[in-house]
Amino acid sequence: MSLKGGKRWLLLGFLLAVFLSWVSGFLNPYDRGVWIDCGINVILAVSLNLILGYTGQFSLGHAGFMSVGGYTAAKLTLVTVALIPASFHPLAFVIACLLGGLAAAVAGLIVGIPSLRLRGDYLAIVTLGAGEIIRVIWQNTEAVGGASGLSGIPKSTTLGWTFAFAVLTIYVVLCLVNSTYGRGFIAVADDELAADAMGINPVRYKVTAFVVGAFFAGIAGALYAHHKQTIVPTGFDWLKSVDIVVMVILGGMGRTPGVIVAAILLTWLPEQLRVIADYRMIVYALLIILLMILRPQGLFTFKTRKGASVS
Repeated sequence: MSLKGGKRWLLLGFLLAVFLSWVSGFLNPYDRGVWIDCGINVILAVSLNLILGYTGQFSLGHAGFMSVGGYTAAKLTLVTVALIPASFHPLAFVIACLLGGLAAAVAGLIVGIPSLRLRGDYLAIVTLGAGEIIRVIWQNTEAVGGASGLSGIPKSTTLGWTFAFAVLTIYVVLCLVNSTYGRGFIAVADDELAADAMGINPVRYKVTAFVVGAFFAGIAGALYAHHKQTIVPTGFDWLKSVDIVVMVILGGMGRTPGVIVAAILLTWLPEQLRVIADYRMIVYALLIILLMILRPQGLFTFKTRKGASVS
């Protein structure tokens, strides 16, 4: 993606977000909530794809960084909402989301520097443990509600804001991996030893990807908190991280369009299966298995005539 072309897509994306904000007024609350969930999961999946897909680091702690952003933004909003006029609430919400992202990025840096010297299964175990440590910290911190969580959070998340942040996430990730600097991520994913031999510092690139991914996970957490209005530590356990990993793998690791479609599909599909009640998750799991059998390389991974993968 060239810088000029990227800015054009960014503008179109923001115009789409404005259009969706207008259209959301015609949707019933349930459908609007489902589409907001889709946008939040797009942010989570695309940000994890930078770590898992483009840099090749198997992280199971993404939900932990999401929780850092969610709790930070929610607490900031609860503290400031009574101190400022109502006309400034949207601005306060956006600032809270960005600060939540920054807090998650700091958490990603703290976790990433010591753990990203590991590889493969060892890294997965460390990030899984880090995510659970973050969850337990929230669970034992009374200032943020402890095990009961935070409630009474203003419902500031809208369809327009959600997809605006989703567009920004996609733009930043694509521009980053397609830049000269970003090629280092792909080199590390392809062969870390060869990249190191060529003068590329694998740890620096892995930490950078980890911090950027954590930042956007934090923004997703902030949007989630102001959408659900109540957050509890159990909502950010390791199963949530696994859900995000499934979106990336099903969409095709390192294939941003496929990851976006998979995030929307895996959010929308369980809601449509509610008509079969108790059998909903069984059918959902079977459909995922079927998709992985039929498309193990991901939903949107195709081959050119020369056999090169394109996305």
